[in-house]
Amino acid sequence: MRKSFYTLSGLVRQAMNLDPMNGALFVFKNKSNNSLKILYFDGDGFAIWYKKLAKGTFKFPDLGKYDCSGIEIDATTLRLILDGIDLINIRKRNRYAIENNVESIV
Repeated sequence: MRKSFYTLSGLVRQAMNLDPMNGALFVFKNKSNNSLKILYFDGDGFAIWYKKLAKGTFKFPDLGKYDCSGIEIDATTLRLILDGIDLINIRKRNRYAIENNVESIV
């Protein structure tokens, strides 16, 4: 967790092939899963939000089943991770959604 603004934004560019200035939040965790950093560009500069738990760990989706350096999660999933919810035991219910002007059940 020693990396800061420029190194983390470089990881986003090189490892993820994404633009760190696109408005997305990029979450980085340590091996112990008890600290995380969130890097984001707020319009005129980079900002980092850092959290280290006094007790317990964050439970992240398993990257081992994906062939990538990261996965995309939505704001609700990030909130569950930050709140200490184990995502393995949670299942998302189908909901109506409009995507690209096409109605679908998500």
